[in-house]
Amino acid sequence: MGESMGLWLVFFAVIAGLMIFDLGFLNRKDTIIDSRTSLGYSAFYMVLAALFGIWLWNKMGEENGMDYFTAYMIELSLSLDNLFVMSVILSYFHVPRKYQHRVLFWGIIGVLLMRGAMIAAGVVIVESFSWALYIFAAFLLLTGIKMLFMKDEDDNNIEDSSLIKFFQKHLRYTKEIDGHKFFVRLPDHITGKMAIFVTPLFMALICIEFMDVLFALDSVPAVFAITNEPFVIYSSNIFAILGLRSMYFAVAAMIERFKYMKYALAIVLIFIGGKVFYAGMIGHISPAISLGITVAVLAGGVLFSLSKTRTHHR
Repeated sequence: MGESMGLWLVFFAVIAGLMIFDLGFLNRKDTIIDSRTSLGYSAFYMVLAALFGIWLWNKMGEENGMDYFTAYMIELSLSLDNLFVMSVILSYFHVPRKYQHRVLFWGIIGVLLMRGAMIAAGVVIVESFSWALYIFAAFLLLTGIKMLFMKDEDDNNIEDSSLIKFFQKHLRYTKEIDGHKFFVRLPDHITGKMAIFVTPLFMALICIEFMDVLFALDSVPAVFAITNEPFVIYSSNIFAILGLRSMYFAVAAMIERFKYMKYALAIVLIFIGGKVFYAGMIGHISPAISLGITVAVLAGGVLFSLSKTRTHHR
């Protein structure tokens, strides 16, 4: 128990240090983050995630270490769609680029809490009802098959989103941006009294948070199909999210170049879901094999996507 508590304390100390360093030193002022800086941040977070994984490997053993890297790769890849949705939401609310990092930063705080709650609930469900893991696996199989045959849709038309309509109807909302503020005091158009209104930055923030919950419905079951160790699940999820959100400013503009990644992700989801049934009926698959197949398929998806879209982005 003491060792487990020590792992969590180290993890949260690292995350807290990153948050303080990010907002308190790197981004004290509202500035536009260019692609080179964004890639630098991304490389930093990926190296840190790898070092943390090596540390975890030494502390928790080879199997947990490999499960961490497998889960990290899958979460990072599944979140590419999330990246595109974030770009669409920020564009829809006309959030200036120099304020976008602040929205994404506070979004991470929400993710830390919501992912923690979802993973905790998943742990309780799996430990109480072992057959629930097969439901997660079946969900992954169906999701993967659906992704293989799903046609591209126009994700830019979010003005008809029920989520956005709900928030605009139930919150005092102003379309005017007042610096990096999430809330402003303005006269109420009905009573004439001063009231607190939410700005487009806050609307973008809560929409991104709710969309992250929807995307977690894929990624969290995928990680549970790999391991039921809460620390491995949570730390891999958070490090992947940190790395991807720091990559946003470099990747958002060229996300179309990864449009064929969905087929690689579909294959990975089918493999991870099938692995659960295979383990239940035949035998355990080595974490090394799972990690190797995951890396090979995802790397192949990246190379195929970049190759197929090369002539369209010259």
